[in-house]
Amino acid sequence: MNIHFIAIGGSAMHNLAIDLHQQGHLVTGSDDAIHEPSKSRLATQGLLPKTFGWFPDKISPKIDAIILGMHAKPDNAELLKAQELGLKIYSYPEFLYEQSKDKIRVVIGGSHGKTTITAMILHVLHYHKKEVDYMVGAQLSGFNTMVHLTQKNKYMVLEGDEYLSSPIDKRPKFHLYKPHIALISGIAWDHINVFPTFENYVEQFQIFVDAILPNGTIIYNKTDKNVAEVVKNTSNNLTKIPYQIPEHFINNGITFLKTPQGDVALAVFGNHNLQNLAGAQHICAQMGINETDFYKAIVSFKGADKRLQKIAENDTSVIFKDFAHAPSKVMATTQAVKEQYQNRKLLACLELHTYSSLNPKFLKQYQLTLEAADEAVVFYSPKALAIKQLAPISIAQIKEAFNRKDLKVFTDPKVFSDYLFAQNLDNTVLLLMSSGNYGGLDFKKLCNVN
Repeated sequence: MNIHFIAIGGSAMHNLAIDLHQQGHLVTGSDDAIHEPSKSRLATQGLLPKTFGWFPDKISPKIDAIILGMHAKPDNAELLKAQELGLKIYSYPEFLYEQSKDKIRVVIGGSHGKTTITAMILHVLHYHKKEVDYMVGAQLSGFNTMVHLTQKNKYMVLEGDEYLSSPIDKRPKFHLYKPHIALISGIAWDHINVFPTFENYVEQFQIFVDAILPNGTIIYNKTDKNVAEVVKNTSNNLTKIPYQIPEHFINNGITFLKTPQGDVALAVFGNHNLQNLAGAQHICAQMGINETDFYKAIVSFKGADKRLQKIAENDTSVIFKDFAHAPSKVMATTQAVKEQYQNRKLLACLELHTYSSLNPKFLKQYQLTLEAADEAVVFYSPKALAIKQLAPISIAQIKEAFNRKDLKVFTDPKVFSDYLFAQNLDNTVLLLMSSGNYGGLDFKKLCNVN
């Protein structure tokens, strides 16, 4: 096929482009800006556009399919040309569904944990050399791309994002997948710019569950009342399998699972990860991996990229980087790290970077989310507010929202960076939570200093 990507630089888009290129398809693409690691990975494959920007001349009747990324706008010049020529235009979730129509689709949904659960499943399957098609939202050890498509594999494992599919397709991505087997890890209001009320947000998960194919299976976190309610309310004829945090204990900073086969030492920790693990185990069981084989594989799982990722450690300090930005995940991650390192000071830093986190109406959702930290810091950039066309937020508003009197708040990247580099991290855990980079923080230098 001759396939053209509009906004090829996105994390999922560039991985799909690389996978299709490696399959032998003719792949081209455009974007107005491409950042690392997408830029280098596309360049290595010969797929990096020679010039950034949008060029209608690239669009011709010879193209079999257009794959449209969320980064593009509805009035994108290449998109308008494709529409004028009547070319087939897919969002990437729509394209993935088309490629998996004859497979058993396994979709992992939830406001948080879906990337980690998908990563756990793929790690276990990879360990046991069970080949599947997949799409996951983070780079995984042992996998070349985040997207993999074949003609032969029986299963397709998909991370089910609830955000919109494309600029011209306003359906949440996970509504398009029509799973045979699905999982919901939790529901906590997010994407306030798209789902203005909590009820509207929950409704998307109800639609997801109702779209599971008849006689399918839903695996769900029964400790989340919103998830339990959605599963209860579906009129779909489904097998319903609940899960919760498994029995475990911590010894010398290592978390052990209690299992019928004995205690199993894990490389990951925290109730959130343990809950994710329980969900992943049920999914793997549906795919033919028994309990013993699951535990054999999961002990070597060290986490998905940027998900409670240990980036530096010495005898007296450790630094974690985490993608956490939604309130429920911030609280869970902070509590997990403190529980694992009870005898060390926890310095927790959070960047408010997303549209929701920078919205004054949403800020109150962060109340007490950093309570487990011994010292808590929030960073946000007024430039990010301007780019997102949001009203200014004051430091006083931030402190009130988090309900923590000793909260330190920074708005200048250099001042924040200087503060971090000045810290004595002896007997300390530094937790850096963000979906951004704190205005250009040099993580590598920080790791080398401490």
